[in-house]
Amino acid sequence: MPAMKQRSAALTALAVLAGVALSATPANAEKGIGGGTAAPPPEVSGGQKDGSLTATAGGISYDTSKNGTGPKAGPIAPAGDYSPPPCWYGPAYTPAQFKKEREAVWAVDSTGHSWDLEQRKRYVEGEPYKNFNLDKAGKGYWWTGFPNETYPPGWDKCDKETFWVDENEPPPPGLPVIDAETLAKLAYARIRVPGTKVSLAPEAETKVNLPTWAWLDGAEFKPVSVTARVDVLDIEATTTAEPISLRIDPGTPDAETYPGSGVCEIVDGKIGEPYAKGKSEQDPPCGVKYLRSSGDGSYPLKATVTWKIRWTGTGVDGERQLPDGEFGAEQDVVVQEIQAINR
Repeated sequence: MPAMKQRSAALTALAVLAGVALSATPANAEKGIGGGTAAPPPEVSGGQKDGSLTATAGGISYDTSKNGTGPKAGPIAPAGDYSPPPCWYGPAYTPAQFKKEREAVWAVDSTGHSWDLEQRKRYVEGEPYKNFNLDKAGKGYWWTGFPNETYPPGWDKCDKETFWVDENEPPPPGLPVIDAETLAKLAYARIRVPGTKVSLAPEAETKVNLPTWAWLDGAEFKPVSVTARVDVLDIEATTTAEPISLRIDPGTPDAETYPGSGVCEIVDGKIGEPYAKGKSEQDPPCGVKYLRSSGDGSYPLKATVTWKIRWTGTGVDGERQLPDGEFGAEQDVVVQEIQAINR
């Protein structure tokens, strides 16, 4: 039986026996970590403490207290062909936890006698481990594979049998193991940024050939961050997203943008500039001018903010970069003809 299917069957059997899956919260690990499995879905738990939302999966905790909020906040789409790690290996059990998990599975007898026998040889009878390494309690952890919770291609490739890693010793070489860079990428996937509805002047509707000013609320568009941490390994990474520009797509080729590229760079912490009296003869630093009426309908103006992504982490000097991300939204703009006055 392939390792991934074995673990899936084992998890199902355990759930039937216990009614609930083992906790994956780091605090439950004989003051270490919680149980985990390479079979989808990984155990997830969450909580609220001092206003900081945290969630854990496979022994990883996330601090989202400095993340973006609001009803229209959403995830960033990385630019290019970037993708998060599909799976990785990390600490999952203490000896006592692993013993409890496997013996519960064997008791249900749903994975087959042959597989159970091989498992007992491997983890109990000394081929190569003896009695779940209970004599090494507090001196290391059982490691296993974890899939990315979005299950991208390759999520099931971390199918190596659960293995032991002594404390302060590296895991076997050549494996995609949890480290600061992986944590940074996982934190990236949890970043949320505010919705990108731009303020416009004129607001309700605009006129043909009338420059329309556009800007974003500087109080909302500021850096946000998420920290991912594995307590038992004492490693963490903080990924920060900072807005750097706004790209405007008028929703029709019959329009001109300000600037001509349609990309408004951030200046002095602001993107765009609010319209004020006395500026009617000026071109906006960020905006659009429609050249044709929208008739009985409207144009779908799309505003997309580009966020620069950087991270810092345990054992890493200075800041590292990850691919920029984007988040955008559409809003309807009504454009009317300027009415001629008959004298």
